[in-house]
Amino acid sequence: MRKSSKIASLLTLMVVLVLALSACGNGAASNDAASTGSSTDQPLKGKNIALIMRLNNGTFSAQYVDGVKDQVAKYGGTVTVITADNDLSKMASALDAAVNQGEFDGILLDHGDAGALTMGVQKAVQANIPIVAFDSALDGVQGVTNLAQNDQKMAELTLDQLAKDANGKGNIVKIWVAGFPPMESRQISYKAFQAKYPDIKEIAAFGTADNAQLDAQTQMEAILKQYPNKGDITAVWAAWDEFAKGATNAIKQAGRDEIKVYGIDLSDEDLTLIQDKNSPWIASAAVDPTTIGRVQVRYLYQRFDGNTKDEKVELEPVYVQRDDLPKDKKVTTADLNEYVKGWGESDQGNTDNLKALEKSVAGQ
Repeated sequence: MRKSSKIASLLTLMVVLVLALSACGNGAASNDAASTGSSTDQPLKGKNIALIMRLNNGTFSAQYVDGVKDQVAKYGGTVTVITADNDLSKMASALDAAVNQGEFDGILLDHGDAGALTMGVQKAVQANIPIVAFDSALDGVQGVTNLAQNDQKMAELTLDQLAKDANGKGNIVKIWVAGFPPMESRQISYKAFQAKYPDIKEIAAFGTADNAQLDAQTQMEAILKQYPNKGDITAVWAAWDEFAKGATNAIKQAGRDEIKVYGIDLSDEDLTLIQDKNSPWIASAAVDPTTIGRVQVRYLYQRFDGNTKDEKVELEPVYVQRDDLPKDKKVTTADLNEYVKGWGESDQGNTDNLKALEKSVAGQ
């Protein structure tokens, strides 16, 4: 009986050991399977995003940032906004720091420049940090989604209407600044406009990105004194809404209501000025800034999810003029689509990929 009891005890111990080893083996197999998962298995929620901006001036930029923050929050992430104060070397340093610190899962760039940022962007790509750049002309860098407005079309829409309203002749002031990819694109259309309408003469040109609105107002005040008579100036073409606001203030204060302002970009503040029947600013070509921010984030998250390899995305603008807006109601960019066809309908990213992305985020 004792011998039988010992044998039974040994058999029981062996069974326990086999079961234990089997459990460990199954656990190891599960861990191995998890470790070999694809990048699309990684959680989309909880992403830490860096938004690095060359400058953050005016209400257009404010609404763009709101769009970025709103979309990232919708996906359960966080955003850190870093502004370079119109200093490209500072922007490049911020990009390097964002890559080297290893704290960010993805990076958004706003109004950068290929010359300043290419090396930093390549480092980010090598580190497997997805990047989506807005208006930064990084088309030559592989592994980056380049988001841009159709800047040449924006300029064409405003300049063609200016020429039509002026009957193809007159004197105009151009407010523009070099050194920004979207501005350089708009300049291409401006040169074509000059060639097409030789009887429309440029009598003055200026513009700076630093204190843009105030500088535009000061410069415009000086030009109005230089050309004091009605008829001396037909219109102002402003290649940025900050420029348009500055010129509008100067013209209103001088009582020169015969001068019309045509702008580019649009915010809620801009719409208020355009709706004002006493304002010289009568039209602008633009893409909804909030939509731009949201679309940029969607493309970044599609890169997180491995569902897009888009290298270039162009957002189509619409032309917004006072005559299309109600006279008895204040309009904002949120409800502008009720009056202007196509507003807020810019490219949202590949539809199928976006649906898959939304499903992936919702399921986590």
